[in-house]
Amino acid sequence: MKVGRGNLNIPTSNQKSFLLEDELQAIRLWLDKMEQYSYQSTDRIVRKAKKILGLKYPVIGYGVFRIVFDLNNGYVLKVAISRQGQKCNENEVEIYKECPRHLRKHLCLVKEYGHGWIIMKKMTQQVSMNDRNQRKKISELSDKFWESGIRPRDIKSDNLALSNEGDIIFIDYGNFNRSIRNDFFW
Repeated sequence: MKVGRGNLNIPTSNQKSFLLEDELQAIRLWLDKMEQYSYQSTDRIVRKAKKILGLKYPVIGYGVFRIVFDLNNGYVLKVAISRQGQKCNENEVEIYKECPRHLRKHLCLVKEYGHGWIIMKKMTQQVSMNDRNQRKKISELSDKFWESGIRPRDIKSDNLALSNEGDIIFIDYGNFNRSIRNDFFW
């Protein structure tokens, strides 16, 4: 099992992983079969993924690229349902690991990851795009990311949450890009 831990605040190799070996095997099995369903509707892909994965965790959401399970411990598991979903998971890990510290607090915590999956902190406090003050904060935060060489994309209420302190948190930043002009970045 290759589980990433890098410089993140995630368990070291002698600490217990969030996922059991049979769950990791189920994810690997799904990833091996995933391509054969790639031309079906997202709903059908998700049904197939849930069946093949056979995970005991409830599904709390899904998109075109990933399915999200609630681990019932304050964390969520995002499993790719497409190649782009794998890229989104990889991107979230890389953005989180290499993001400047002053901005990292605005990215949902990555706790653990492996090929095709990522575990992140569960964030439930929603952001209202109808709230003018919150829209202004999002815009200012986006500008700060741009200045650091990260292009925030797919900014919508479903991809945002509020921390307990009221800070805007990006909970889905798999579509963020590093800008071409990266003289400020890393």
